[in-house]
Amino acid sequence: MTSVYRLDAVTVQYGARTVLSAATAEFGSGELVAIVGPNGAGKSTLLHVMAGLNPSFTGKCEFRGKSVVHWHRRDFARQVSLVPQNTTIEFPFSAEQVVRTGRTPFGDGLFESPEDDAAVERAIGLTDIAQFRDRDFRTLSGGERQRVILAASLAQSDAVLLLDEPTTFLDLGHQIAIYRLLRNLCNAGTLAVAVTHDLNLASTYADRVLVLKDGKTLANGHPVDVMTAEVIRAAFDIDPVLHTAPSGRKWILYAD
Repeated sequence: MTSVYRLDAVTVQYGARTVLSAATAEFGSGELVAIVGPNGAGKSTLLHVMAGLNPSFTGKCEFRGKSVVHWHRRDFARQVSLVPQNTTIEFPFSAEQVVRTGRTPFGDGLFESPEDDAAVERAIGLTDIAQFRDRDFRTLSGGERQRVILAASLAQSDAVLLLDEPTTFLDLGHQIAIYRLLRNLCNAGTLAVAVTHDLNLASTYADRVLVLKDGKTLANGHPVDVMTAEVIRAAFDIDPVLHTAPSGRKWILYAD
């Protein structure tokens, strides 16, 4: 595994409130890492620090050996793409035009290049949105919009994907399809870091699970080691019932 990100004691405070406390972790190429935890745990904050969108942190967050705050934004954007929870677009862009916005960091003129066209077509195919590529983005369902935004991120870069709840609004079939896509991309060398509330998807597809609560790291390791009743109880204040799938990974039910 080639190290891509190194975080050392990353802390974020809003006034007197600490939303992320001394987060220390390493992320490497080819990994699919799930970040889980209750609301307000600091999951999105950690992702935004990694995306270079929250420069007010203390500690160190290095991307390829250089602090995220010292990267030239265009160079950084050619390697790292962020899939946000929600995206609002007020203009009458088609789904394909939204995907093409992902190529912005590579533009050096008024016209798109053959490389832009190839990246867009690949992203559209991977996310299964060809059937509504010509529709107004504003008319799409929440799940369809989410897949278009993911396609835009893939057109931008599949070296590093930072995903904030990427399966929000998606039906079960497309949730599984997205995680299978992420798994295949990571098998080919992508680093994907995904915030999720679905512990079973995290357990099934992730190489590693990072568990946060109240801004602090409760656990960080392979799903088999992290998805224990003790960790889940500490993070979510629930009593899970754990089963072992044929793969050896945990499948989680919830007791009354």
